Amino acid sequence: MAIPDENLYPTATGNAAETVAEHQAKQDLVFYSGWFCPFNQRVWISLEEKGIPYQYKEVNPYRKEKHFLDINPKGLVPAIEYQGKALYESLILCEFLEEAYPNHKPHLLPADPFERAHTRLWIDHTSKTIIPAWYRLLQAQSIEQQDAARQELYDAQRKLAQQVKGPYFTGKEFGLIDVVIAPWVAREYILAEHRGYDRAQVGDGWSEYAERLATRESVSKTTSDEDKLQVIYDRYLRDEAQSEVAKALRAGRALP
Repeated sequence: MAIPDENLYPTATGNAAETVAEHQAKQDLVFYSGWFCPFNQRVWISLEEKGIPYQYKEVNPYRKEKHFLDINPKGLVPAIEYQGKALYESLILCEFLEEAYPNHKPHLLPADPFERAHTRLWIDHTSKTIIPAWYRLLQAQSIEQQDAARQELYDAQRKLAQQVKGPYFTGKEFGLIDVVIAPWVAREYILAEHRGYDRAQVGDGWSEYAERLATRESVSKTTSDEDKLQVIYDRYLRDEAQSEVAKALRAGRALP
């Protein structure tokens, strides 16, 4: 039997396709990407924000080449090759880019050690609370499950919104916490259309903050056309997706 996700659109489209075309030349850093993946988009946003030279290579998640599996045995995007050495995991890669390219600005982590630690606390909240709730709402089938997941998401987003100094999380400068959550904010329209989600119900300035993230140039430049993304999320909405995230939710495990 065919894997439900295996026939997804093979390459980036729209704004993201234009960005891909600009990054085909060989560079010291090779970015192995899946155009559709929000975890992957975190790293892509970081690369674009900091103006780091990179070569973009698309990975088909269901027909992975041996070279990519040698780079990341888990077989998941994002991954990079940097001067011939491999790394993966989105949060690790975002911090790596900060350290490996110190002269590329903006700096996505604050210089002050306390503020860096504070940012990491809220990245942890995003990873362990907001994003799992987002997927639970997306994948929930019964009205009762959807109502519970929606409220869970509102509560988790409200806690983060209360920490936003404005216009971005740490103040005037777009930073790593903004990068970490932006891909899911940019996809909130899916929850609004299919799961009764309403940004305004979060309160505490979430709507304004979310709009700034979703319309940020680096986010727009790395986002493909909505109709191509919709095909992927339709599978979650039917609880048929075969991604590692979807399987983890069904099994009650932490997200990979």
